[in-house]
Amino acid sequence: MTQTFYRLFIPKEANLKDEVLSGLTVALALVPEAVAFSLIAGVSPLVGLYTAFIIGLITSIIGGRPGMISGATGAIAVVVVALVLRHGVEYLFAAVVLMGLIQILVGVLKLGKLIRLVPHPVMFGFVNGLAIVIAMSQLAQFKVVGASGALEWMTGTSLYLMFGLVLVTMAIIKFLPKLTRAVPSALAAILVVSLVVIFGGLDTRTVGDMASISGGLPEFHLPLVPVNWETLMIILPYSAIMAGVGLIESLLTLTLIDEITESRGQGNKECVAQGIANVTTGFFGGMGGCAMIGQSLINVNAGGRNRISGIVAAVGLLVFILFLSTYIEMVPMAALVGLMFMVAIGTFEWASLRVFRKVPKSDVLVMVLVTLVTVLLHNLALAVLIGVVIAALVFAWENSKMIRARKSLDENGVKHYEIYGPLFFASAMTFGQKFDPMGDPDEIVIDFKESRIVDHSGIDAIHKVTERYEKFGKTVYIRHLSNSSRVLLNKAEKIINVNYTEDDPSFKIILEQEAASSK
Repeated sequence: MTQTFYRLFIPKEANLKDEVLSGLTVALALVPEAVAFSLIAGVSPLVGLYTAFIIGLITSIIGGRPGMISGATGAIAVVVVALVLRHGVEYLFAAVVLMGLIQILVGVLKLGKLIRLVPHPVMFGFVNGLAIVIAMSQLAQFKVVGASGALEWMTGTSLYLMFGLVLVTMAIIKFLPKLTRAVPSALAAILVVSLVVIFGGLDTRTVGDMASISGGLPEFHLPLVPVNWETLMIILPYSAIMAGVGLIESLLTLTLIDEITESRGQGNKECVAQGIANVTTGFFGGMGGCAMIGQSLINVNAGGRNRISGIVAAVGLLVFILFLSTYIEMVPMAALVGLMFMVAIGTFEWASLRVFRKVPKSDVLVMVLVTLVTVLLHNLALAVLIGVVIAALVFAWENSKMIRARKSLDENGVKHYEIYGPLFFASAMTFGQKFDPMGDPDEIVIDFKESRIVDHSGIDAIHKVTERYEKFGKTVYIRHLSNSSRVLLNKAEKIINVNYTEDDPSFKIILEQEAASSK
C-alpha cells in the first residue's frame, strides 16, 4: 500500500526539485487569475482562491493528466455572472454541485473520447484565440482608477515603470534557461522583479492592490437553496453550460499537454476528476472551474510533468492564503503580467501562420473563425462547437462530390451501375441523378462494391430510384452491399422494397418471391 502510494506521487522519472519549484511558480500565477475571475463572477476573491485550491488539489491527485493545472477560470466565470446577479451566490454553489455531477456522468459513460471529433484546424484556432485572450486580459493591468472614478490608461512614469518591469520579467524568462536550468526561469523572474520593487522602493501596482488574499481554511457549506423542481430548473441550464465549457476546455488542454510532453492522458478519468472536484468545491463555497491552459503551460515549461507539481501548486496557494498573504500581496503585478505575456507567446501556434497557403482554404477559414469567436466572445465552447460544425459540413460537402457511377450493358441486356463513393444525405440527390428510368432496359443492377450506404437519406435515395423504375414496370437489383449497409436496409425493409441479385457472393437473397413476381 505504501509503495503504491509512493509510486503514484513520486514516480521514478520525477525530478522532485523541478516539480516543487514549478508548482510554486504556478501557485504565484494562480493568485491574480483567481482574484480576477472572482471579480468577473461577482463573488468574493476568496471564493476564487478556494476554488483554485480545491479543484487544483483533487484533479492533481486523481485526474487523468499529470502535470495539468485546474482551477477557477474565466470561461466558467463568464457563464455564472447572470446566475449570481439574478438569484444570488447560494444558487451558484448549487449549480456548481450539479455541474460536477454532470461531468462525472460524462466520464462514467466514457464520452470523453468525443474530443477526437475536434479537427486539427479547430485546435489551432482554439489555441491561437486563447493565446490572444491571455495577452489581451493583461492589458487591464495597465489601467488605473482616474479622478472621475473610471479606469484610465497609465501615463508618464507609472506607465514607463510598469512597461520596463514587464520587459525585464520577459527577458529573464527568455534568456535565463540559456545560462542555467537549476531554477525555473518564471519563478526566478518573479523573485528578481519583486526584490527590485520592494528594496528599490518602486511605486507600482502589486497583488495587494487587486484585493486582500488573507483568509482561513475553506469551510463545508451546504447551498442554502430550496430543494425542489423550481430550483433545479433555475440552475440546470447554467450547470449544463458550465459542465460543457469546463470539459471542452479541460480535454483540449489535456490534448495540448499530451502533444507537448509526448505522452497520453486519460480523458474519461479527467472528466470524472473534474466532476468530483466541482462537486466538492460546490459544497465548500466555490465557483466551479476546469483546466487552465495558461497555468498548465507554465507548469510544463517549468519542468512539471507529474502529480507532485499540481499538488504543490494547490497546497502552496492555500499556504499563501493562510500564512503568507502579506508577502504575496507585495509581488508586483508587472512580474505576473510579463509571465502571462510569455505564456501567450508560447501558446500561440506560430506554425499555423506558415501553413495558410499549404492547406485547404476551408481549414484556414475554420482556424480563423474559431480564433475570432474565442477572442471576441471569450466563449471557448461556442468557438469549438462552431469550428467542429463547419469542419463537418465542409467534409460532408467534399464527400458528396465523390459519388459517381460507372455504367455498362451486359450480354443479357441488363444495365449495371457501379457506384463509387459514400451514399449519405449530402450525396443523395446526386446519386438519384445518375439513373435514367425511362431509357434503361427492363432490368438494372446497382453494384455497391465500392460504396457504402451511410444514413437514412441514403436508404431513401435508393427507395426513390426503385420507385421511379417501378412506374415503368422495370426491376432494380442490389449487389455487393457491405455489412453496415445491409443492416440499414434490413431495418428499413417495411418502407422500401429491395431485390438482391442471386449471384451476390456475400449476402443471401431476400424478398425472392417479390423479385420473381416482378419479372
